Amino acid sequence: MELVGQYLPGNSLVHRLDPRVKIAGTVLFSIAILRGTVAAWAENTVFLAVLFAGAGLPVRSVAHALRPIRFFLLFLFLIHLFLTPGETIGPFSWGIVSITYAGLFTGGTVVWQICLLLWSAALLTATTSPDELTAALDRLLRPLAKVGIPSQDLATMVSIALRFFPVFVEEIEKIKEAQEARGADFKGGTPLKRARVSAGILVPLLFSIKRRAEDLAVAMEARGYCRGPRSSLKELRMTPADFAALGITVLVLGVPFLAKMYHLHG
Repeated sequence: MELVGQYLPGNSLVHRLDPRVKIAGTVLFSIAILRGTVAAWAENTVFLAVLFAGAGLPVRSVAHALRPIRFFLLFLFLIHLFLTPGETIGPFSWGIVSITYAGLFTGGTVVWQICLLLWSAALLTATTSPDELTAALDRLLRPLAKVGIPSQDLATMVSIALRFFPVFVEEIEKIKEAQEARGADFKGGTPLKRARVSAGILVPLLFSIKRRAEDLAVAMEARGYCRGPRSSLKELRMTPADFAALGITVLVLGVPFLAKMYHLHG
C-alpha cells in the first residue's frame, strides 16, 4: 500500500483534527527539518513516530513510503559520500576518489531530512480526505483572491497533484511488470545497463499519465465541475483540540531553536 498521496480512513485523534492544523503543522515541520540540527531531527523523528502511532498507520506502510525514491536516496547519499572533501576514512581512498567523514555525515543527514519531509507529507495525505484537503487549502489561500489568484482552483490543483502520486507509482509498477514479462531485466547487469533499461519506462509512463489525466478531466466535466468559489458540505471550524494540537506542535518543534538561541546568547 502506497502511503504518500493515499487517504486511509480512520477515527483517530489525528484524523479528526482540522485539516488546516495539519497543513500548518506540516509546513512548520518542514521548516524545522530544513533549518534544524541533528538533535532537532532526532526530536522530530520521535515526534513523527508518535503521530504515526496515534493515527494508527501501519509500520510497514510507513517504511514502504520510501520505496519509490529509494534509488534517488542511494544516489544522493553516494554523491555526498564521495564528493564531499574532508578527512579520509582509513583506507577508503582510490586516487582522486575517497570516502570522508564529512561525506558520510552529510550524505546521511541529507537522506534523513528527505525521509522526514516525505513522511510528514505522507501523514498529512493519509489522515486527510481529498475533500477536507481541498477545503482547507481553499481557506488558507483565500487571501490570494484579493490579488487575482483563484484560490479554489489552486487548491484543487494541489489536491489533485498530491492524489496523483500513488497513481504515478502504480503506473510505474504496471509498466515494469509488463516489460519484465517481455524479457526486460531491471535487476541484472551493470548499473549502466539497468539505467538504460529503466529509461525505457519513461515513454509509456508519459502516455499512461496523459491518458489518466484526460480521463480525470472528462470525469470532472461529466460531474459538472466548474471554476470559481463553491460552498462546502462541511464547514471547517476550529475546536479546542485543534488549538491544543497546534500549540503542542509549535512547542515541540520550537524547543530546539529556543535551546540553540539560549546557547548562543548564554
